[in-house]
Amino acid sequence: MNLRIFGWSYAVTVVSLVIALMYGGWEALLLCAVLGILEVSLSFDNAVVNATVLERMSEFWQKIFLTIGILIAVFGMRLVFPLLIVGVTADLGPIEAVTLAMERRPEDDPTSYAYLLNEAYPQIASFGGMFLIILFLDWVFTEREHTWLTWLERPLARIGQLQRLSVVIAVGALVLLANFLAEDPAVVLVAGSLGLITYLAVNGLGDFFERAGQKQVEHLDEDAAAAGGNGGGPSQLAKATGKAGFFLFLYLEVLDASFSFDGVIGAFAITTDPIIIALGLGFIGAMFVRSLTVFLVRKGTLAEYVYLEHGAHWAIGALATILLVGVGFHVNEIITGLLGAGFILAALASSIIRNRRLAAQGIDTHKTADELAAHHNA
Repeated sequence: MNLRIFGWSYAVTVVSLVIALMYGGWEALLLCAVLGILEVSLSFDNAVVNATVLERMSEFWQKIFLTIGILIAVFGMRLVFPLLIVGVTADLGPIEAVTLAMERRPEDDPTSYAYLLNEAYPQIASFGGMFLIILFLDWVFTEREHTWLTWLERPLARIGQLQRLSVVIAVGALVLLANFLAEDPAVVLVAGSLGLITYLAVNGLGDFFERAGQKQVEHLDEDAAAAGGNGGGPSQLAKATGKAGFFLFLYLEVLDASFSFDGVIGAFAITTDPIIIALGLGFIGAMFVRSLTVFLVRKGTLAEYVYLEHGAHWAIGALATILLVGVGFHVNEIITGLLGAGFILAALASSIIRNRRLAAQGIDTHKTADELAAHHNA
């Protein structure tokens, strides 16, 4: 692997394992390593989706995501978020929540940190599930150049011409699940509604400012062409900057957090120690997810393997469904991860087969769908 991309991840892994060893001995080191491996292996779909968004951002905002963003992922989601959830649901202050987390009571103890966090799972699942399901529906209801599961994606794209269909389906699903699966429908409805509002607000503002930025760049290109400059193509600056970059950054952080919900809860099946969870899931796992994201962007992997984005979004759909069902029935995180990995691997295999088939026919694998159709008709 490229040391320039993965170097920091390797260094952080070594430091984290050493800290775990000093903190709790060889058992803590082993648990930390297991959590790190689990997070990396189950989060490849997260990296693929992150890469699709990161490609739209300027180099400045990419760096912000990889620096400040990693702090949010490590400390915010893997350490502060569980403490906050336990504090709110158990009516505890910050210091009391930290004290409870450090006591390492058995998971089946109703007063334990792990038990209280698991009790809050319906709210967490509702928020994260709604955020991800609306993301998936918006994607699957949009016509695109390439299709992977053509027999399904094309009909869904045609149906998606109905405005706001994704919102109607998502809200309808939330109401049904809250009424038939949730022990406390009101709490689930509020949490799910907040997930929906968060997606619509952050994604909508990001798209708005991104379009405004692109129009500004187009005007600059037109002015340059009118002045006799090189107007032969669009400016390479047509990346999300300023407010557009900021809102894409926020969108990416919420998206990253939604992927993390299940993993954070599932980590308590391995250990209830918040320090080990932060080291394994946060420092090791989150760093490698970021490195994988950068690798995909810098190497142009998404352009080369055109179905990877499709596989990642179908994995999002699966994860969202499992989270929403988790309002009433908690599904094992290993099943969630294997399902997501299955979509990614299937999409990768389909991309490789496509590239080999086109290469055997002497066709550029980066041609658009229209160009490929024209070549086939000729």
